[in-house]
Amino acid sequence: MNKLAFPISLIAIAASIFAIFQLQSSSEQVYVDVNKLLDGYKRTKIVRAEFEAKAKTLNANVDSLMTDWQNELKTYEKERSKMSKKELELKQQLLGNKQQQINNYQQAIQKQIQEEDKKSTQTVINDINDYVKEYGKKHDYNIIFGASGGGNIMYASEGSDLTQNILEGLNTEFEGKK
Repeated sequence: MNKLAFPISLIAIAASIFAIFQLQSSSEQVYVDVNKLLDGYKRTKIVRAEFEAKAKTLNANVDSLMTDWQNELKTYEKERSKMSKKELELKQQLLGNKQQQINNYQQAIQKQIQEEDKKSTQTVINDINDYVKEYGKKHDYNIIFGASGGGNIMYASEGSDLTQNILEGLNTEFEGKK
């Protein structure tokens, strides 16, 4: 029995040492800087440019309507001395209605712009999240934290920062999809 105890204890010690090293390597805590990923991701720039072009077009429509209304108001101001009381009331009512319609349209456009911004930002965030998830699985990480500059990670060693690796892989994957 004594002859078996020694080899079994050696195997148990070896298994314990292996388990400790395995646990330490797989439980390494790593993080990515979310702001750097958003800023450095090439798709972010493309999506942002598309959004800004669309917002500019929508705002230009509102500006054009406002310019037309202001021109009508100037014309009214010039010609009002020649108008009858009934014509004045009618023109004032028309100008007021048009101003209200423009205001309503402007509010609808601002809401649309906000929704488009939210949607385009979410598209980029989904890309990043999906890539980080796959990266974590591929490299056998249990958890990858996301730092956003708000104080949720106060200190981490440089070796714990996966931001550059993730960013390079994310951009390479995006370039491959284009």
